[in-house]
Amino acid sequence: MTMIDEVRSEAQLLSHEYLIRVGQIAETLRCFAETDVELNRGDQIAVQTDRGLRFASVLNRLSSEPLAVEDDELPSRFVRRLSDDDQKRLTELREQADRDFPRWQQRIAQWKVAVELLDLEWTLDGERVMLYVLNERGPECTKLALMAAAAGLGIIEVVPVSPDGQRQPTSSGSGGCGSGGCSK
Repeated sequence: MTMIDEVRSEAQLLSHEYLIRVGQIAETLRCFAETDVELNRGDQIAVQTDRGLRFASVLNRLSSEPLAVEDDELPSRFVRRLSDDDQKRLTELREQADRDFPRWQQRIAQWKVAVELLDLEWTLDGERVMLYVLNERGPECTKLALMAAAAGLGIIEVVPVSPDGQRQPTSSGSGGCGSGGCSK
């Protein structure tokens, strides 16, 4: 076994694959949990996604046998079952989002961005906010992400939603467009 094979085997996780529902405007994702974790439909869990630590609900287990999955290829990973403290935190974050909604509507109007704000949601860790907007992915979503970054409002993800569902997000952060970059 070579050094590369050893590193590769350490990066592989033996996991079960689940289908989960994530977010205020539900998005369906694949999630992986180590084999010693047994999740059932309806379980409320915290998952690590490319958008941060988020609340999710388990829909179904997809794999009957454990899969060897590369650690860096996981779309989302089970972190823990939601605790009572997590539930309280979710309530606090939802209340904060409800309070922030009118301010975001005002900013969007002031910045003359042609999107309609549908909802917003904080990640479970409070590190970033997703702005769900009725719009196709494009220049107006990018403009909103850039304006939020220029205003120093933290890590903001503009998530376009159409009648067909969510589109690829546009990210921003205090240092520019954030880790996800701006997409057109």
